[in-house]
Amino acid sequence: MKKVHNYSAGPCILPPEVLKQAAEAVVEFEGMGLSLLEISHRSKQFEAVMDESRHLVRELLHVPDNYSVVFLQGGATLGFTIAPYNFLPVGGKAAYVNTGTWATGALKEGIRMGNAVEIASSESSNFNHIPKGYSIPADADYLHLTSNNTIYGTQFKDFPASPVKVICDMSSDIFARQINVSDFAMIYAGAQKNMGPAGATLYIVNNDLLGKSGRNIPVYLDLVQHIKKDSMYNTPPVYSVYVSMLTLRWLKNLGGVPVMEKINEEKARTLYAEIDLNPLFKGHSVAEDRSTMNATFTLTDESLADEFDALWKSAGISGIKGHRSVGGYRASMYNALPLESVKVLVEVMRELALKKA
Repeated sequence: MKKVHNYSAGPCILPPEVLKQAAEAVVEFEGMGLSLLEISHRSKQFEAVMDESRHLVRELLHVPDNYSVVFLQGGATLGFTIAPYNFLPVGGKAAYVNTGTWATGALKEGIRMGNAVEIASSESSNFNHIPKGYSIPADADYLHLTSNNTIYGTQFKDFPASPVKVICDMSSDIFARQINVSDFAMIYAGAQKNMGPAGATLYIVNNDLLGKSGRNIPVYLDLVQHIKKDSMYNTPPVYSVYVSMLTLRWLKNLGGVPVMEKINEEKARTLYAEIDLNPLFKGHSVAEDRSTMNATFTLTDESLADEFDALWKSAGISGIKGHRSVGGYRASMYNALPLESVKVLVEVMRELALKKA
């Protein structure tokens, strides 16, 4: 295969060894004479996959015993609704920090459910920073955050000290850096950034805080029901869970989240250094809030766009066109993207600068 440097924002790059194993399982799974796509989700073979997947999440993130790990469907978008159904009591209040498109979506779903208030936002600056200096209402039932903002390229470097329980959408930086799970009432994350293909959504939830909203929760939105059924209330996204398991194995063999965090920091430093030094480029987000996952940047002279696009395409780079909300370019550096690919992009940026010197 031609070498492609895959910067797609999601579904995104996966480790080559994971793709190989996943492809083999599509043809035949564990000598069963059947494809993984054909076997029953109630078979002992797939139950072992689900069990190992949840165990690896626990091990890699040091999940406390009083938390449950479940794999559901619907992406983080369904999580926007699951959060208030399970944690916002009737007549209660939820606080949201708005840092981008997905945080806005979560807030809108909170408002549909009750008294959800935006306590801070960076929308006025096109979400180029993480808000600071805001007060978290002590009478809120929870604070909702979005840890990393894929479209705008910002990231919470430190989570605020909160007087109320915290719920966080970590879809685009889960397993990319170390976190303290016990600081959160619930973490949810789509698989398609650092964990696997689209289709599965991971929930890590504090069992002690469930069942207290007083709401008549539709069964599929009730986390208690999914926990009771070990992620098997309905047919789970079998293939996505399996590939997530393989990716988590790969991460464990690499040395786990602490090692991955150092690698990601090096990738980000390498690219941001070029963005700052190269006069033909400028970053979208403020330096202190730059995402290690998604670097957003533009050309200082848009007339060079066709020339730059030709250069990066000829270098085998894919998926760096920016989102329409920002324009320019977005280099998504998820866990499986090697440093080598970052260096190729940097060389292309330098080549353009040399041509225009």
